[in-house]
Parts: sequence; structure tokens; C-alpha cells
Amino acid sequence: MSVDILLPAFLAGLLVLATHVPLGQQVLARGIVFIDLAIAQVAGLGVVAADVVLGWEPQGWRAQIAASAAALAGALLLTWTEKRWIQVQEALIGVLFVAAASAEILLLAHDPHGGEHLKDLLVGQILWVSPTDLLPVALLYGAVLTLWFRLGERLGRLGFYLLFAATVTASVQLVGIYLVFGSLIVPALAARAFADRHRLVAGYATGILGYAGGLVLSALSDLPTGPAIACVLAAMMPPIAAIGGWRRAVSGNA
Repeated sequence: MSVDILLPAFLAGLLVLATHVPLGQQVLARGIVFIDLAIAQVAGLGVVAADVVLGWEPQGWRAQIAASAAALAGALLLTWTEKRWIQVQEALIGVLFVAAASAEILLLAHDPHGGEHLKDLLVGQILWVSPTDLLPVALLYGAVLTLWFRLGERLGRLGFYLLFAATVTASVQLVGIYLVFGSLIVPALAARAFADRHRLVAGYATGILGYAGGLVLSALSDLPTGPAIACVLAAMMPPIAAIGGWRRAVSGNA
């Protein structure tokens, strides 16, 4: 694989990490770890439904509208359930994920290419990202980061869910559901042992090393790129977390 292919893929990973690292740390703090999988799956269901029911191609602006509408509907639903049944919110998120995934399978049951569609949604097509695909995503993520770092908790429950839905919808189109989950949760887990002021840096370092290592592994071994990045991301978590624990121990003994 040439630099012309690997560089846009790496830039796509950096864009995803830019928003997913801070949002992932918030997801972990709120105890709603599987919200990203659920919202990503609902966004995927929107794309599949638009394709099967309306005949829209799974790429392009119409698919993006379908994915965004579905994800926002899922976010509003989860906002409503959190107000009423906060004690079982994580379980309800799991139910939403399973229901959306099952609905996708039913919609694609008679499509001869259904298996390929599902695979693309799960593992993504990060190698086929072009520079022109990145510009609208960069603008969206810039707005998301501005709102998040300026307002943060003042966004409230609804603001957080809507911001999260818009972000995840764009990410699924770039890197697939598995990498959306990995980019949110793995850096957040790896950075937990660090002091608060270092958590973002540790999270970004974990993600960057994971994407870079996964792309190199995929290029050298001719393995599927999305799963390779996900595996390297997971492998980066223990050593980064160990460094954080060591730093805390040293500072505590000082």
C-alpha cells in the first residue's frame, strides 16, 4: 500500500480521535459505555433502511441524512429513557443496540450482498477514504470540539446526546462501528490511571499509536485494516495504563 492510500486513512483516524477521546472519557465517567455502539448501530440501520426501503445508495449525502436522522432519533430516545429509568440506562442502551443490529439483518435478509453491507458497517472502509471525504467531517468535528470545550457540562443531558449522535454518525461512515467503539473507549480506559490534567494527552497518545501501528501492520501483513487497527488499539491499552499507574505511584511517593 502506498502513502497515497495510508496517509488519508491515518488522517481520518486522527480526525476521529480528535472528538472521540474527550467524548469517550465523558462516556466512561457517565457509566454509559455502550452508548457509542448503540448510536453507531442505529446510524447504520438508517443507512440500511434508506437503501432497502427507499433505494438510496449507501454512500453520498442522502445516506448521511438517513444515518443522521436515525442517530438523532436514537439520541432523543436515550435522553428520554435516562430521565425516567436512569438505574437501567446501560441495559436499555444494550437493548437498543441489539434491536438495531437485528433490524439490519432482517432488512438485508434477501439482499445477495447483505453480508458485505454488514461487514462494511462493522469494520469500515478506512483505506478507501479520500481527502475530499475528510473536509466536511473536519468542519463538523471542529464545531463539535468548539462546543464541547467551551460548554462541556453546560450542554446538559440532551446536548451531550445530540452532540454525540452527530459525531458518531460521521465516524461510522469513515471507519466503521468497531473502530468507533475502540476510538472512544480504549483511549479512555488507558488514560484512567493518569492525573486529570494528563488524561487527554494520554488518551490521544494511545489512539495515535493504535492507528499508526494498525495501519503499518495491515500494510506489512496484508491484513484487513479496520480489525488490525482495533487489535493494536487494544494492545496499546495495558502499557499506557501501566505508565499512568507508575506515574501516580512515583508522584505519591515523592
